[in-house]
Amino acid sequence: MNDGRDQGPASSHAGRQRLLRRGLALEWATLGWNIVGLGVLAVAAVAARSVALAGFGIDSLIEIAASTVVVWELTGSGDRYRQQLALRIIGWAFVVLAGYLLVQAVVVLASRFHPGTSTAGTVWTAATAVVMAALATGKSRTGQALDNPVLVAEGRVTAVDALLAAAVLVGLLLNARLHWWWADPVAGLVIVGYAVAEGRAALAPDARP
Repeated sequence: MNDGRDQGPASSHAGRQRLLRRGLALEWATLGWNIVGLGVLAVAAVAARSVALAGFGIDSLIEIAASTVVVWELTGSGDRYRQQLALRIIGWAFVVLAGYLLVQAVVVLASRFHPGTSTAGTVWTAATAVVMAALATGKSRTGQALDNPVLVAEGRVTAVDALLAAAVLVGLLLNARLHWWWADPVAGLVIVGYAVAEGRAALAPDARP
């Protein structure tokens, strides 16, 4: 007679597999959204000549790279090498983003260039703030349940991405409604601050598993 005592490990394994599938689904959803967003933001940024939209588009590239790394890590064996490499890739990606945006924002502020407005960019940025916040919550809970530091770290990236979208949205609206042209590059500088913080956190020795 089976007294059920051998069902524990099997049940635990099944639960972990469900969490892994959920984590992968969240990352694939993030990838899909950002791939579409990359096209939308590229067109909007060129049309409006907006530093904030261009920076947010590059941030989409960072998010695509980060999600790809997490998919690679989740589909592997979960060994320390994969996790360490994944965190380092995410960290350096943010360093590159920070450098690019700092130069662009300074040039625009120094030249006093007035960006145009973009309805498509504004709508997409607002939608992104909502979607990324929902995805970040799911990644945080799933990563903690899996005890996976890479998924948890990428969840923080997605959470800041939601806040970043909100900051860019404010800059776009201030420029469109009040003609505060400087709000656009200042929003770009907000991205620099968050990129530096996230990059340092991912590259810190104590952040690695």
